[in-house]
Amino acid sequence: MKQTQTIQLARKSSPAQIIPVMFCFFAMGFVDLVGTASNYVQKDLGLTDSQANLFPSLVFFWFLIFSVPTGMLMNRIGRKKTVLLSLAVTAVSLVLPIFGEGYWLMLTAFSLLGIGNAIMQTSLNPLVSNLISGDRLASTLTFGQFVKAIASFLAPIIAAWGATTAFVTFGLGWRILFVIYALVSFLSVAVLGATPIEEERPDKASGVGECLRLLGRPFILLCFLGIMCHVGIDVGTNTTAPKIIMERLGLPLEDASFATGLYFIFRTAGCFLGAFLLRVMSPRLFFGISVVMMAVSMGLLWGGETLAVIYTGIALVGFGNSNIFSVVFSQALIAAPKERNEVSGLMIMGLFGGTIFPLAMGYAADAAGQAGAVAVMAAGVIYLLFYTLKIKK
Repeated sequence: MKQTQTIQLARKSSPAQIIPVMFCFFAMGFVDLVGTASNYVQKDLGLTDSQANLFPSLVFFWFLIFSVPTGMLMNRIGRKKTVLLSLAVTAVSLVLPIFGEGYWLMLTAFSLLGIGNAIMQTSLNPLVSNLISGDRLASTLTFGQFVKAIASFLAPIIAAWGATTAFVTFGLGWRILFVIYALVSFLSVAVLGATPIEEERPDKASGVGECLRLLGRPFILLCFLGIMCHVGIDVGTNTTAPKIIMERLGLPLEDASFATGLYFIFRTAGCFLGAFLLRVMSPRLFFGISVVMMAVSMGLLWGGETLAVIYTGIALVGFGNSNIFSVVFSQALIAAPKERNEVSGLMIMGLFGGTIFPLAMGYAADAAGQAGAVAVMAAGVIYLLFYTLKIKK
């Protein structure tokens, strides 16, 4: 009874609680700078596609290692403290590239960025469930993804600005991006730390085995694979879109990098629109429309030879992929309401797809050009079409 009262009290949230949490969603978007940063590092260090794609792959590798333990950590110290820890790790990761862009330094920075983001994504989404009731959870998570996407699409814009103008002033070039986002990370720690959020405590602590056994539930496993495909397509598009333009149209990276910004603009717009549509439309219908858009985009990116066609494909995959995570994640939480921390850890572990897809795409691109990379993403879209049929109406 006491636990129920705590949940109800926490869910009577005020803007003073929601705004700091949404500020953390903005910090969560910093992980998407890896696509932009890896392209600049590839150019500066003269790396191949498979070597450069190691950076985003390394970032998302840590989701496999840290997600489930983070679910257990939340049971011990609470969700808010876990989010604060993630913000601190993220801030450190963003400070390191300020001192240089050597290969091993960037690998270390991207590793810490992945660790911090794994902890953040595992803990922040359940923290929202303390503030928002179940029937509005999907739309609220989608609005959080909208805020996250703002940070994502600003990254290539800031990096391009730094590469062309800030170098003279700051001596950092495109790495001015890390300075700005590091400052925001420190600010996020201060804002969330000052915000009171009452949490329900779990009845018992869980172990790794108990968390992983949840994958034995067929629908939870389907959700896990759906998250893998979503993030694989997301990171893959983020990294590959400029390369498609450079390969087929011969544009320099500074001009081709607008493709990444375009992707995040449409992903941001899709998140914003989805926050409202998910309140009036069934998750299955909305999800199905989104995946069909992604399927069309794969065809355009695979065979497009003009800037207009490629941009259309990028816009469609950005818009279609914008709400996949929120729907899949909320479906998993609803399917296992008594194990939300554990389910959150499993779902965020699915972001390991951001390691598998870029690695496979890098080798496919080295062998068959960027069309090979697109074919790898298309396999993920095919799975999401199958998953659509399994979503509860």
